[in-house]
Amino acid sequence: MIPDVKQVLIPSSEIQEKVCEMGAHITRDYRGEKPLLVGILRGAVVVLGDLMRKIDLPCEIDFMDISSYGAATSSSRVVRILKDLEEDITGRHILIVEDIIDTGLTLSYLRRTLLQRKPASLEICALLSKPLRRQVDLSVKYLGFEVPDEFVVGYGIDFAGAYRNLPHICILKPEVFAKDLLSVKMEHPPIASVRGSVTGNPSLLTSSQRTAEDV
Repeated sequence: MIPDVKQVLIPSSEIQEKVCEMGAHITRDYRGEKPLLVGILRGAVVVLGDLMRKIDLPCEIDFMDISSYGAATSSSRVVRILKDLEEDITGRHILIVEDIIDTGLTLSYLRRTLLQRKPASLEICALLSKPLRRQVDLSVKYLGFEVPDEFVVGYGIDFAGAYRNLPHICILKPEVFAKDLLSVKMEHPPIASVRGSVTGNPSLLTSSQRTAEDV
């Protein structure tokens, strides 16, 4: 898989150091509480698994899976919850855990939706953020790294289901996804499921980065 990589953007050692730092920060902020960590499937599984082991206090985990539909350039999308939380979050301290935040559209919707369930608090934790692609104001309390507008994979982030198990955050070679991008553009209309198929932007091709097109 490494031959497909253009560049190792963030090595594993730096990721682990940052996750440890975020875990310590969360531990301080939630001292005396029992936060519920909400992982957004599927990309957040790796960072959530590592992060929770760096949080030195009782905590629980739950998962959500969401999909959004609409034109790639539109900020008004139909968002559908594919998997909802199993836990009642009323009165709970909720921490949404994401692998990567791109435009922020779907994550902003998700935040509003969860706030309607009256948690005691709700914050966002993300390993990566692409600030150049942000389309909405979104407060991220715990952030690992800001990254350029490149096609990144690894540490849970995939391309066509592959590369999630890379220990580093890597930039994928353009030729790896160029053929798939062309075929998808020919086979699918412009309106597509963010999680189910892809739009014309190559940074949206992975299931994690499909999410990132709105997240």
